[in-house]
Amino acid sequence: MLRTAALVGNPNAGKSALFNALTGARQKIANYPGVTVERKAGRLFLPHGEPVELIDLPGSYALDAASPDEEVTRRVILGDYPGQAQPEVLICVLDAANLEQHLVFAQELIALGRPMVVALNMIDMAERDGLTIDAAALEESLGVPVVPTVAVRKRGLTELVEATARAGAVPAEQAQDRRRPQVSLTERRMTARAIAERATLAQAAQHRLHEQIDKLLLHPWLGPIILFALLFVIFQAVFAWATPFADALDGAVGWLIELATTWLPEGFLRDLLTEAVLTGVGSVVVFLPQIVILFAFILVMEQSGYMARAAFIMDRLMSYVGLSGRSFIPLLSSFACAIPGIMATRAIADPKDRLTTILIAPLMTCSARLPVYAVIIAAFIPARNVGVGIGLQGLVLFVLYVAGIVAAMVAALVLRRTVTRGAASGFIMEMPRYQMPSLRDLAIGLWQRAWVFLRRAGTIIFMATAILWVLLSFPRADPGESQVDASIAGKIASGLQVVVEPIGFNREIALALIPAMAAREVAVSSLATTYAVDAEDEDAAAEGLIPKLQAGWSLPTALAFLAWFVFAPQCLSTIAVARRETNGWKWPLIMTGYLFALAYIAAGVTYWLAVAAGL
Repeated sequence: MLRTAALVGNPNAGKSALFNALTGARQKIANYPGVTVERKAGRLFLPHGEPVELIDLPGSYALDAASPDEEVTRRVILGDYPGQAQPEVLICVLDAANLEQHLVFAQELIALGRPMVVALNMIDMAERDGLTIDAAALEESLGVPVVPTVAVRKRGLTELVEATARAGAVPAEQAQDRRRPQVSLTERRMTARAIAERATLAQAAQHRLHEQIDKLLLHPWLGPIILFALLFVIFQAVFAWATPFADALDGAVGWLIELATTWLPEGFLRDLLTEAVLTGVGSVVVFLPQIVILFAFILVMEQSGYMARAAFIMDRLMSYVGLSGRSFIPLLSSFACAIPGIMATRAIADPKDRLTTILIAPLMTCSARLPVYAVIIAAFIPARNVGVGIGLQGLVLFVLYVAGIVAAMVAALVLRRTVTRGAASGFIMEMPRYQMPSLRDLAIGLWQRAWVFLRRAGTIIFMATAILWVLLSFPRADPGESQVDASIAGKIASGLQVVVEPIGFNREIALALIPAMAAREVAVSSLATTYAVDAEDEDAAAEGLIPKLQAGWSLPTALAFLAWFVFAPQCLSTIAVARRETNGWKWPLIMTGYLFALAYIAAGVTYWLAVAAGL
């Protein structure tokens, strides 16, 4: 009598959807004993009502495990996992639209000689892509039952359950007769291609077009050029498209400051509202359009299927520094925020690869740095073209992002040659289908990211700015004395200025660096609040941050400030997450130390080179 069965296959084959369709609400979720890998089990009923425990195994590309997930799958299939019964029947789930890739693992499973059924899943998506698959021909080639299914629409489930029951009724000795010797990966790939070609009756022009597009985008030389050209266009758009919206927000903040100044009586509340909330926090909020445009491009790349191709392209580049394309996704996530980027390293099997990726993730230019870059570039870099359609401001922003990427690669190279020495791991990744991005999903994604930015502005940035304003406002200055000089914050900044003055930083910058550890954007609000508190009159206080920077900073100081933020460690939350992911303070402290050292050296070199060049 059949008691257990398991769903197994590559990631993204639709196993979870099939599991949900077969078991409904009869599921339980836990972790496998001794490892934090999710265990999903449910109850499946055979045609005559017999219950069977169905296990949804983690996605795997081979029995030669390359990650904790794949190790669990291998041990369960082979009956070597404590506390987990060996499945009596394997249900191998294949993506009908990506048959060749998925057949590689299927052959390895069939060679075990275990009772097995193949679920040819997502057959509707294959038909949509113009593929006609002959299930009977596939069954003849594989020597096991093949059942076409559409899990999300519950098509083919009855036939799959019946085939599973028949496979479970086959005596173990008879199933063992189908056992075959395991062959090399290269041989399995060649066989998979031959079987896929035999089972594919027709390919529409659309499917062939996608293959041609992949040949171009994944070309070893043209692919990287296309990727970097796309990134260049993105950063040009961040400035060119966002300027009218940013100017409108800046005007709205200025109008609110004038309104508050007119209608509220002089005193603590008005000063807090105008100098801390509106001037400080408002100076960050005005860069919301740049954030939205940047994420719009990222979401389109994800939804269209190009992001996975970018990871494949970067695998070759990253192999030179001892990493693989598997590190690209966490590093790419760090462009939004290093916290999810560091957490995403859990998918990296090799512990040294994972540690290296964690240590270099803060060098990726997170969205919190964008307001800092944007305000300095807008203040000191002329808004003019240096070529046809190439804006100088967008070019500088592109260079800053590339500087962070190059620094991360150099840091990875040094780490992999020293403290995280080891061989580079291999990389395999499923290529999703090309598709038009959904406007609804795009709008939801943009709203979520805009809301995160605004929530930070209303919580972390507001609190840090308000605390700084209080420290800047007390004790009150005597007549004729600068308020910043008299304040608690001013005295703290004067002490720190001794350390940062050799790299061209003034007292206002020294003061902004401290609260910026709470969130990168606070550097902008801190500068705005500091200049507002020290303004001689209300009209000067209401003036925007950019004119004040232009009046008080030299170009070498501005360039050094940009260089500092390319390398400086990210917020305290990032350091805390790194501590949690590395199970101690050793590596986060090493990360913080080397990043501060790089920031100081880079800012100093930039400042003195700019001074020597007469800028």
